Amino acid sequence: MTSANDRPELLARLAEGIADLTSSASWQHYLDVQGRFHRYSFKNALLITLQRQDATQVAGFNAWRKLDRTVRKGEKAIWVLAPMMYKKENADNGDDDRVVRGFKFVPVFDVAQTEGADLPSVCRRITGEDTGGNFSKLLRVASSIGFRVEDHEFDGRTNGDCCHAECRIRVEANNSPAQRVKTLAHELAHALLHETFESRALAEMEAESIAYIICNGLGIDSGDYSFGYVATWAGGGKQAIAGIEASCRRIQQTATTVLNACETPQASRQAA
Repeated sequence: MTSANDRPELLARLAEGIADLTSSASWQHYLDVQGRFHRYSFKNALLITLQRQDATQVAGFNAWRKLDRTVRKGEKAIWVLAPMMYKKENADNGDDDRVVRGFKFVPVFDVAQTEGADLPSVCRRITGEDTGGNFSKLLRVASSIGFRVEDHEFDGRTNGDCCHAECRIRVEANNSPAQRVKTLAHELAHALLHETFESRALAEMEAESIAYIICNGLGIDSGDYSFGYVATWAGGGKQAIAGIEASCRRIQQTATTVLNACETPQASRQAA
């Protein structure tokens, strides 16, 4: 079991792994593809979340085709606002002479609603067994804070989710035992910390950092996966590392809560 004194060192190791990743060629290729996705305003981000809470990457029908993916038949569009651009009267042909005159709703689709060529990813699912019975330990922790855990078959890209309204965590049934442990650790962090949050990126960064510490304490190496997950959600190396430093206390305390509860079945409901 990882001691409390080791956890700052683990966060430093996580930051170092993220820094190494985000200077690599694979990270640059990932960014090249991500650059093709439109960056949405706060209001559009809220619209997307209201219509499809688990959306991660959205684009229009033709944009997906350019990435060699197609929207599956019968999928329901997510509607966002797009500016209506018009050329100024008596203006030249340059783009600077275009003005916004209102907005209109346009349809976009999440990556989970599409199929086709794989997008580049810097997150590789963990392989291996759960020889220490760690999933069962984390199940007891979930039960002690009033959450039930269910197996579920997602879309192939999602590993798990957490619903506070139903006090329910779902974990991908078809993943390896080790990956299922990491996913449950991640979702437990959400259960403890993120019933409400202002930034999903910050919430995901915190949850995955906590999962990294928990997995290390349980003897599971989630390094490569966690480096990629935190980096992609937090916006890269420097931003991810700054986020970890800012959330250091919450991350360490929540990881300690879960790891201590794994040793003692009667866990406290109190979050870190």
